[in-house]
Amino acid sequence: MSFHPNDVARRARTASFIAACIIGLLIAAFFRTQVLEQARYALQSEENRLREVPLPAPRGIIYDRNGLIIAENVPGYSVSILSPSADSLRTSLERLSGTISLSKDDIDIALRRYRRAPNRPTVVLADAKFDVVSVLEEHRVEFPGLIIQAAPKRFYPDSSAVASIVGYTGEITEDELKKPAYENYKSGQQVGKGGLERYYESQLRGREGTRFVEVDARGRVVREAGARQDIEPLGAEPLQTNIDLKLQEFVANIFGDSLQGGVVALDPVTGGVLALYSAPSFNPNRFVGGIPADYWRELTTDPRHPLYNKAIQGTYPPGSTWKLATAVLALEAGQVSMKQHMPTPCTGGYQYFNRYFKCWDHRGHGNLDLQGAIEKSCDVYFYQLGLTLGLEKLIAGGVSLKFRERTDIDLPSETRPIFPDAIRYYDERYGPRRWTRAVTLNLSIGQGENDQTVVNMARFYTALATDGRAAQPMIVKGTPKRQRIFSLTPDQMEGLRTAMAGVVAEGGTAAASRINGVILAGKTGSAQNAQDATRDHAWFVGFAPADNPKIVVAVMLEFGLHGSRAARIASAIIAQYLHQQTASLIQTEG
Repeated sequence: MSFHPNDVARRARTASFIAACIIGLLIAAFFRTQVLEQARYALQSEENRLREVPLPAPRGIIYDRNGLIIAENVPGYSVSILSPSADSLRTSLERLSGTISLSKDDIDIALRRYRRAPNRPTVVLADAKFDVVSVLEEHRVEFPGLIIQAAPKRFYPDSSAVASIVGYTGEITEDELKKPAYENYKSGQQVGKGGLERYYESQLRGREGTRFVEVDARGRVVREAGARQDIEPLGAEPLQTNIDLKLQEFVANIFGDSLQGGVVALDPVTGGVLALYSAPSFNPNRFVGGIPADYWRELTTDPRHPLYNKAIQGTYPPGSTWKLATAVLALEAGQVSMKQHMPTPCTGGYQYFNRYFKCWDHRGHGNLDLQGAIEKSCDVYFYQLGLTLGLEKLIAGGVSLKFRERTDIDLPSETRPIFPDAIRYYDERYGPRRWTRAVTLNLSIGQGENDQTVVNMARFYTALATDGRAAQPMIVKGTPKRQRIFSLTPDQMEGLRTAMAGVVAEGGTAAASRINGVILAGKTGSAQNAQDATRDHAWFVGFAPADNPKIVVAVMLEFGLHGSRAARIASAIIAQYLHQQTASLIQTEG
């Protein structure tokens, strides 16, 4: 086959054009790579040889009202490993376990951390002891991916005394990382797990920094300093609270290891929480860096439930401390006066149709007025007062006094109290015609379908201590919030306070709890215990001085048997606080 010379020339030109196009494309690609995208590829190259090591930010320090430290940061150490794969990490950890104590669980936890964030150093020991760090430093050359660094460690100087307030910190979990509230968090970071640490997490966390280390192609650290300028962490601002740490310590010492229950002490005007304690408590310092399995097992199997905050989560029948609510509702409705007697005197019980309702004192109290009924805590008087009000008004009044609402204290997991919202509550709970109006008698003395938190009873008594306005409990300092929940005349308020002072006076149910030189006003209560009918819960809620209250204290003792025992504890707390205030005033004037 022959080719015409013109065909050969044409094909040569076509081939030359194609070659020129290919060369042009190659030149353009080289130009884009070497010139236009040089910065991007240089950055990728740098990122391939550099690894980010997080620098934890110091959490905000938490102070009490007088500047004493509730939570702070102390120097600590963390141990991490940079690894290119999970298999490589497992091999490194197994080798590491020959140098320091690492259990199979420790290795499994580290592998889960790696899978959540493979590009970050995997934390092996979040809170490494100094002797462990010393051993690892001696063997550092054997573990080229090992990173040992100083890290701020959370510390609570008063440990168990403040646990019910401050909570604790711990490593963020996989479930938490999925929640919107933690969208800017990364695996391995420490977060608040309870108390103020959790409630104010966004204010306490600070901003994490970054240190850059250089690694080789196998992910081994070849240079720890100077690879790139570090981004320094930024510590959070401190948190100022209303807590009186000395009073908090005093409360913890009173409860010791034998008593269990809850205490709340409030400033009646501002709602500032002066002390809040739940017994038994736990040591939040042992949670830092990961709670030991044996300690966690000890806490979770303890029948006294130390992790359950009895001051804000426990709900208990308020017993006779609720009689002041019945009295307030009847006075406000104009259906009783402080000097008014009931038709039937107390002879130890009250017959209501075919049922006999006992008074706590089987000997009877005789013919009392409202003031005397409060002082003696006469059940028979309040049975009749409740019937005078009627069930509808008693329920509606309880709702208006906030006995169905949380206090919105600035702590997580506050329990909502239990109280009927209307008559239908009984129909829904027991079924229509399966209950009688006898429920009124139980409700009027703080029993029956009425379970309150300690903090909610304290809130109600702030209204009794002032002018009918209840103060919202606040641990962290802020603008006080008060809400009127009832309206009584000055004479009626004075009458109630006189009656409550009579509770602690000679002949009252808490006479042994008197404070020398101070008039204490309050109310005892013994509430039926659903777990053990032979061991009642004991209550006392009160304030002092009666004519110008500075502190409201609510004490609830599980299995405390009688309110007088709770009254003695409340009296001691109040006396301690007033003594501290007097001493502080003298020191200031001096």
